[in-house]
Amino acid sequence: MGLNPVARAVVCFSRVFAFAGVLWLISSEALAAEIKGTVVDPNGHPANGATILISDQSVIRATAVTDRQGRFAIELPVSGNYEVHVALDGFAAKPIAVALTPHTVTVLSITLQVSAVTESIVVTAAGRRLTRSRVTDSVTVITSRDIAVRQFETVSDALRFAVPGLGVTATGGRGGMTSLFTRGGEADFTLVMIDGVRVNDFGGGYDFAHLPVGDIDRIEVVRGPQSAVYGSDAVSGVVQIITKQGGPPRARGVVEGGTYGTSKVSVDTAGSVGDLDWGTAFEQLETNGQNGKTTASGSVVSNDDYLRRDISLKGHWQRSPGTAIHATVRIGTNERGSPGPWGNDPGGTYHGIDTVSRGNNDNRLFSTSVEHQFSPNLDQHVSVSHTHTDSLFVGPYGESISENNRLSLQARTNAVLGSGIVATGGFELQQEDASSSYITDSLFSEVPVERRMIGFFGELRLDPNPQLSVTVGVRGDHIQRNALPGDAIGRPPFVDETEVATSPKISIGWYPRPPGKTPDWTRVRVSVGTGLRPPSAFEIAFTDNPALKSERTRSVDFGVEQALVSGNILMGATTFFNRYDDLIVSVGQSFKNTSQFRTDNLSNSRASGIELAVSGRTTRGFEARATYTWMHTEVLGLDATFGQAPGPFTVGDPLLRRPRHQGALEVSYIEPRFSAFTSIGTRSRTLDVDPSLGAFGGLFDNPGYGLVNAGGSVRTWTRLEFVVRVQNLLDRNHEEVLGFPGLGRSFIAGIRVATC
Repeated sequence: MGLNPVARAVVCFSRVFAFAGVLWLISSEALAAEIKGTVVDPNGHPANGATILISDQSVIRATAVTDRQGRFAIELPVSGNYEVHVALDGFAAKPIAVALTPHTVTVLSITLQVSAVTESIVVTAAGRRLTRSRVTDSVTVITSRDIAVRQFETVSDALRFAVPGLGVTATGGRGGMTSLFTRGGEADFTLVMIDGVRVNDFGGGYDFAHLPVGDIDRIEVVRGPQSAVYGSDAVSGVVQIITKQGGPPRARGVVEGGTYGTSKVSVDTAGSVGDLDWGTAFEQLETNGQNGKTTASGSVVSNDDYLRRDISLKGHWQRSPGTAIHATVRIGTNERGSPGPWGNDPGGTYHGIDTVSRGNNDNRLFSTSVEHQFSPNLDQHVSVSHTHTDSLFVGPYGESISENNRLSLQARTNAVLGSGIVATGGFELQQEDASSSYITDSLFSEVPVERRMIGFFGELRLDPNPQLSVTVGVRGDHIQRNALPGDAIGRPPFVDETEVATSPKISIGWYPRPPGKTPDWTRVRVSVGTGLRPPSAFEIAFTDNPALKSERTRSVDFGVEQALVSGNILMGATTFFNRYDDLIVSVGQSFKNTSQFRTDNLSNSRASGIELAVSGRTTRGFEARATYTWMHTEVLGLDATFGQAPGPFTVGDPLLRRPRHQGALEVSYIEPRFSAFTSIGTRSRTLDVDPSLGAFGGLFDNPGYGLVNAGGSVRTWTRLEFVVRVQNLLDRNHEEVLGFPGLGRSFIAGIRVATC
């Protein structure tokens, strides 16, 4: 009898380790060499907190962080030819070629230059550490410095202004349900991870309203399907939050308050002691929202308050050489009232303020991982994680509860097969379940929807020379939905259902003018890939279709980056074409001849567009960044019909809440004791649904708008900084989601205290 999927995964896992052990036994003896030196800024001052990256054409081999005197030291277990890169916001240094020989010490003195192009580590694009300059996908990195200077309150605020191709929509002010539409994809088409752990709900949904920023080191955004690496939910892209850890010991506290009864307290610390790195953080945000505001109908808004608390603990122990253990714990809770839509009411369906409805969410994340380097050319990574979400919603008709659980096991092996050739392979096992007061059996008792996914993936990366990088990957997923009893409203009993899906991808990056030879370099990228999203718990529970399958996408993108003025200006342009197939849709009476089921994989759509980004810096402290996205989305005809679309759409209609034009401009001035910024974000009109009745109430246009924010900070002593910002400076009326007014002019002031 054949092995079940879990047993097969364990057998494969054992074989991976056995293969790794053989390679370890035949590997050559390590011969240590050392690189050390100092890094200074353009004025000759020590560059504290700069990250030193030691890489060859294949992988990042080692990293270090400079101390307050700008010093660093890195020991490598093997000799060879390497490049030394420096990552520090606002600065760059030309890569330095170093040839290391056994038992030698190489001393470097590096002077940084102001640059719009900043090197960094990127882990999301390939699941392992790469220098940003070698990534072959469309990637944007938002750093902790970006967040601090521009005073972003949440991750969604940062995504709105810093990343082209993304549409962020919130139902009202702080804490309102916030969705992300990546390159025209659905709101559940973007995989979200925190320190390598996926945090989407069962089926891909994620609410961006509640992500704090206090402990963030950087946010990596990879646009385009990434299912070849990550499998489910990475249909349109991946957003990963990397939190602070290691480096010189440091701590920071933030206290802020302002209009709408808003207050925030945040404390975080990170550092290293011997072999141990740590990072911890606590943040609380509280606001009254728009309570007390009078609506157009004369009602007074109430029940719009919001409270969020988050705590995170992160530790990393490294035994040199070879073994590292990493652990993360995150616990969060949030509560928000839901007054409902009280703004524009084009269909005349407004029923008044909802004074009862209120939602509460409790989130927990636990993960641990072990990395072992068998030899300089072979390493193994094993991780286990568990996420849990409890949600309680109290409405006029009573209470409802829901729960999401996911247990994940992943094993990944990286092997350097030769100069510029790296192979990565492994498997991922996910066991997830979701339950709700509305998901019941025929006796109206709650039943969970359970699913198990096993994915096997492999990737080959070729870097034949410093100018060219090619990545080819493929993943196969075995998706099994467990049996589900029938309910009392038409769902028959479901037996176990299995789906097998394959997700290939290829991406290429080429430097016609490489940065090592000229500061005004040119880079070209092209990527082709696919993505998939299995059905959500509610899509499974409220269908009579036992074979409901995954939604899919096919995507092509092409991009060009150009550095100008000695790297002080960076321009980028990317065009993309996405086709979304097998979308799940309600069949209804109008299409009963198309499918025998209530819901089926019949719908299709497409999105194409152009993303433009320009950033620049001067030696006098000025920085500017502009992004613009033009996007065309289109509803296509249902399968097996003659050009008919699911109601209330007609073929050719744009997709909901995707603007055709969207842009942002940020300008800032930064010096050691003073900073100031202003930003303008704008979008064109969007197609939306009736605020109260949804699609059943018809389709309506939601007008476009433009918002201006401004702020600044003053450092009076070495460790004390006063901050102030004004959001929606011109007090413009706007609704990201039709019927849900955004905040008017908002003032926030506060104090930051940091140890370094």
